[in-house]
Amino acid sequence: VTFQSPVDGARKLLTPEESMRIQNAIGADIMMALDDVVSSVHTDAERFEEATHRTTRWIDRCIAAHARPSEQALFGIVQGGLDRRLRDISIDGLVARDKDLPGYAVGGLAGGEDKEAFWTVVEHCLARLPEHKPRYVMGVGYPLDMVVCAALGADMYDCVYPTRTARFGTALVPTGLLNLKKTQFENDPRPVDEDCDCLCCREYSRAFLHTTATKETVAAQLLTIHNIAYTQRLTREMHEAIKDGTFGEYVLNYMTTMYPKGNPP
Repeated sequence: VTFQSPVDGARKLLTPEESMRIQNAIGADIMMALDDVVSSVHTDAERFEEATHRTTRWIDRCIAAHARPSEQALFGIVQGGLDRRLRDISIDGLVARDKDLPGYAVGGLAGGEDKEAFWTVVEHCLARLPEHKPRYVMGVGYPLDMVVCAALGADMYDCVYPTRTARFGTALVPTGLLNLKKTQFENDPRPVDEDCDCLCCREYSRAFLHTTATKETVAAQLLTIHNIAYTQRLTREMHEAIKDGTFGEYVLNYMTTMYPKGNPP
């Protein structure tokens, strides 16, 4: 992969070997294989085919270049867009190398495809990946997607969404989103979430956040604290519900709270 350095404008080549060298050097607990990612809404079938097979070829180079396999976990990434045939090719290629891969990721999604297509591919991939190893859905940060993907068998996620949406003055709450920039909050003395004990909710009102959301960075910082706390609480609740055998009930309650009119996507 060739890209332009943001520092001096020089062109840089990132190879599977260089990717492994960098991740080995920084000591990442989980290392991601270099893959060829194509936007899920791309329309060129040949490009998806090319990316899928290239990703499989690159995993061998990543495995060979990984210098600390007993200390750092290398995850392979399933590619293939929305095409189940290509997803199966990618999965088969990774599972054939299972002894060298402590975990698996589903990549190439959360890029603009509709929810049904996204969840369908996630379900298809997770059903075929080894259950005894971590299964990670990349780029997932919307609370709804985290709940649904967990129900489908996902163990891990990553996304900038909770912090990015905070910078735009939006808070994550059990009923959805609160856009604190809206004038309806200018005299609202309540915390963002009365059931949340984070610093933001303990010490600041919706009115204060509304006043500062468009003028100062403090609102973005406080909402970042809140959104991270919300996300941590959500994952903690899901974890406990899975352990207790009540996850189905948890999902039903979550959906009822989020969509009281019974109209989830």
